[in-house]
Formats: sequence, structure tokens, C-alpha cells
Amino acid sequence: MATQLKPTIECSKEEWQARLDLAACYRIFDHLGWSESIYNHISLKVPGEEDTFLINPFGLLYDEVTASNLVKIDVEGNNVGGSPYMVNKAGFTQHAYFHKHLGERAQAICHVHTTATMAVCSHKDGLLPTNFYACNFQDQVGYHDFEGVTVRAEEGERLVENLGDHTILMLRNHGPVVMDKTIQGMFVKMWALQRACEIQVATLGMGNPNVVPQDVVDVHQRDLHVMQSQGGSGVFDFEAWKRRVDKIDDSWRS
Repeated sequence: MATQLKPTIECSKEEWQARLDLAACYRIFDHLGWSESIYNHISLKVPGEEDTFLINPFGLLYDEVTASNLVKIDVEGNNVGGSPYMVNKAGFTQHAYFHKHLGERAQAICHVHTTATMAVCSHKDGLLPTNFYACNFQDQVGYHDFEGVTVRAEEGERLVENLGDHTILMLRNHGPVVMDKTIQGMFVKMWALQRACEIQVATLGMGNPNVVPQDVVDVHQRDLHVMQSQGGSGVFDFEAWKRRVDKIDDSWRS
């Protein structure tokens, strides 16, 4: 196991742990092929503080993100932690609105442009219950019509309205926004969504899919909920992938 480095910046113990987890998450996303050059975001609320968040420095690739170079910002995207790095405020617009208005439900948020998730977001029927993973999300995903680049604050109200009571919003013709109260929960949800979309793309490429009936989906989701409670809402998954990226390069801990 990698050595747990002491904070290299001035912050609380809780913030440093959040920085470690978020930096690891960027490296995991990169390892899994979910990065998009220097774009997209994973943001995480700073524990014990009001309306402050950690996010990637704009201009760095995901494999360059470390615990210490993450930027601390307020809900408007302003740098409040003294970082020399800038953030992509335009890209944070949607995250900011979710963080500000959804509270605990949106303490960890990611937005990705993976090929599979963007393909499903661009399909008229969206995510279909045609595979094991897709059945996890049936009736638990919101959809938001494409309005162009998400840089206008006034779009935020419609984003939240279309999200409803869910924690995944498929931006049509764009890509998904996935959120959770923990970074571990957000990660495992994103992992399952990615798999659902990959399999859907492959299935539709073969012709007519076999759609799972709603009564079977209901049983699947009931039993899945019991199984997920044993996994600590993604904790086991996240720790396993942290071990994997540690073996490759543990510089994210610095």
C-alpha cells in the first residue's frame, strides 16, 4: 500500500482526505478512459465548510491532477484557496447550480463525454432496459434537451427541474451528469452507467434488442438495493481502483 503523504498545503485533515479522494478519482477516470483532454469536471464539496468545493485546475490533463493542485472554489466558481491555477468557470456552471440547490444529494458530481454515454444521450430513446446495468437505472434518470454549451446560469433552473428526484441527468446530444452524497457513491454509479451505455451501443448495433419487462426491472432494482448495502455505496469499488492507480503512479497523493 502506498505511503499516505502529509498535507503539502495548509488545510484541515478533512479537506486533505477529500483532496486525496478527488485526485485519486481523476486518475481512476483517466485510467478507465473517461477523460476528455483538459475538459470536463469532477467536483467535491469540502467537508465542514459552507459552499466550497474542490475541482481540477484548468489546463491540466487528468493524469496531472494531484491532491495539492486541486483548486478550492466557491459556488460561483471563484478561487478561494489561493491556488495559482485557474478553473474553467464556464464548465462549472452546471455543477455550481446542482451544488447550490441540491445540498447533500450533490456533494460529489462528475460530467463526462465518454463515447458510449454521449451516444446514448444522442439516441432518441435514451437509456433502454436492455441489459443488466441499464435495468439499474430504469425510471431513475432525468433528461435535459440540448441548449448548446452549458455556460448560461439561467439554464440551471431547467437542469434541476429536469433532474427531478434523480441523481443522474442525461444531457441530450451532450453527456451525463452523475452525482451522489459521496465520491465513492458517485464513482460506482458512473461505472455502472458507463457499462450500461457500452452494452447498449453494442446491442443496438446488432439489431433489435430484447427489452426487459418493467415487472422484472422492479424485482431487479429491489434485490440490487439489498446487495448494494453490503458494498458500502461504492466504497469497496473505489478503494480497489485506488489500489490499481497506486500501482501505476501514486503521484496523485502529493
